[in-house]
Amino acid sequence: MHGHDAGSVRRAHDDTRATIEPQALLDRAAREAHEDAWLTPGATRAVGAGRRADEEEPDRTRTCFERDRDRILHGTTAFRRLAGKTQVFIFPEDHQRTRLTHALEVAQVATSIARALRLNVALAEAIALGHDCGHGPGGHASEDAFTPYVAEGYDHAVWGADVVLAPLNLCAETLDGIRNHSWSRPAPSTPEGEVVSWADRIAYVCHDVEDAVHVGIVRAEDLPGVVRDRCGTTRREQLHTFISAVVDASLRSGTIGMDADTADALAAFRRFNYERIYMRPASVAQGDQVVRVLRALVEHYADAPHALPADQQAADLTAGSTDALRAAVTYVGGMTDRYAFGHAISELGWDPADLPRGIDWRG
Repeated sequence: MHGHDAGSVRRAHDDTRATIEPQALLDRAAREAHEDAWLTPGATRAVGAGRRADEEEPDRTRTCFERDRDRILHGTTAFRRLAGKTQVFIFPEDHQRTRLTHALEVAQVATSIARALRLNVALAEAIALGHDCGHGPGGHASEDAFTPYVAEGYDHAVWGADVVLAPLNLCAETLDGIRNHSWSRPAPSTPEGEVVSWADRIAYVCHDVEDAVHVGIVRAEDLPGVVRDRCGTTRREQLHTFISAVVDASLRSGTIGMDADTADALAAFRRFNYERIYMRPASVAQGDQVVRVLRALVEHYADAPHALPADQQAADLTAGSTDALRAAVTYVGGMTDRYAFGHAISELGWDPADLPRGIDWRG
């Protein structure tokens, strides 16, 4: 189909009734001025921002942070591969979270908070969508697997900002938020980055327990009393409580945060997840398997850098060298779960019985 002619314009539908008043283009400069007037004092403005490692001409219509968001969505396989990377369960069922659905849920929480606080929604969304692009296959176990091969240690937040997303030439503010979204890292330099730090924790404690309840690992009634009493037992109640708490406390205090009682409930919620879900014996055993597989793959490619894809090879890579190890970590870290475990079978000759098989339904 070629569409339907309507004068000088071709329409998708012949019976369309959607019309707008013709007007001049609202260009980037006009939109930046509108943004500047609407945002609260202290929010990150696109005007005066947009510092990139390699200078670029501004876009005609998009602000610099909208451009970053679009680049993360469209411009990197790392974001798309999050669909094949573990959130909690390896080889999840269709309804269970992956790193990709987690990133989308973090973005929803972050934009809800940022919009209510009159912060830069595009910046918060860009940071949220990119915040986990540095994760390797198999969840947080990949950090344990890769750390011995990286001089500074493997931190998915830092690796994502400084290695995985570096080719996108993102703004300094976006990279800073991604690099520092973890609570163990220095504070982000923008309030939008702080929002994503809260949004990440809010999203994963709520959705991870929902997935665990669905497969029978825990029951909603098992949640600590402080969580049930303050936040409820459903994801909807919990998200509403935590998002509202950040918005209300931040508006009241002028700093991005949460009132002490709700923050204590969030901390109790997170401890429960660690004790009953993330560190349960089956999960620990699964993580140990992941570490063994990923280290074997890294050492294989470090010893045979010629086996790396052509676009990840360098002419001066010497087998076993520091540079070869880093190239191997970069390649293996970018793999999805299935690709990594499949390569352990095809390239290393591993017995499938020795590989992670997903959740142990027998508990």
